[in-house]
Amino acid sequence: MSGLIQGKVAVVTGAGGGIGRGTALGLAAAGGRVVVNDISEAHAQAVVNEIRAAGGQAIASTDSVSGHDSARKIIQAAVDTFGQIDIVVNNAGNLRDRLFHKMSEEEWSQVLDVHLNGTFFVSSAAAAFFRQQSSGAFIHMTSTSGLIGNFGQANYAAAKMGIVGLSKSIALDMARFNVRSNCIAPFAWTSMTSSIPANTPEEKERVQKLQKMEADKIAPLVVYLGSDAAREVTAQIFSVRANEIMLFSQPRPVRSVHMSDGWTPETVASIAIPAMRNSFYKLERSPEVVSWDPI
Repeated sequence: MSGLIQGKVAVVTGAGGGIGRGTALGLAAAGGRVVVNDISEAHAQAVVNEIRAAGGQAIASTDSVSGHDSARKIIQAAVDTFGQIDIVVNNAGNLRDRLFHKMSEEEWSQVLDVHLNGTFFVSSAAAAFFRQQSSGAFIHMTSTSGLIGNFGQANYAAAKMGIVGLSKSIALDMARFNVRSNCIAPFAWTSMTSSIPANTPEEKERVQKLQKMEADKIAPLVVYLGSDAAREVTAQIFSVRANEIMLFSQPRPVRSVHMSDGWTPETVASIAIPAMRNSFYKLERSPEVVSWDPI
């Protein structure tokens, strides 16, 4: 990659493997100095070693994103080592898949703690530095599991949609400080997606498609969004699927009906719903909406 972010300092959470690793390597190749955060010291250090072997600068961080104090240590490590923080990539994640009606409180909390709370804690820690320097870029990983839907991922989907709302709020609240916030819904085969079941012919076909999508394909968009070239790009939801980049829609009114005398339950049933029904969204999952083969 080019030196698009030469001299900038980036924190990448969950960077010990998969998308995070590819992102950290991509940022370093583009001239960035990188904090490789992962709860596995061995995995984090391995990525640091790769970056250094290629002539880049990086340090490892093993603090958890899911705690307020530990998340602040991740950002502080960047400032203490490199003197600044310019880019935050909230990538850390986990899965505790279970059908909604069988999901335990622990399975729910564990996923929200890492994805949603972790994104907030790390972003909040960086916000003070971004405000002081009147610049900064947040890139958060969301998922089509939330944007569209998937079976057995109520916790994951809720967290990922929460991240979309958080990203929009950050973009609104921090625009005055020239701080940007965007989301990426990545398609990639990683250790996390390897837990997706492949028992039925349909599931096996889906997994085969996923395996074609390399984790390092996400990095170019991350590097761009972290660079000054993206200074006017904020509050957007992108997706990367192999060599394809998509821009996702965001909720807006699609149909409106009006009753001058006010609505009753009966007129809602007889007038409002029939008028809007053709605009309803189907009960679909991500593979059914993004159904074409990876490009």
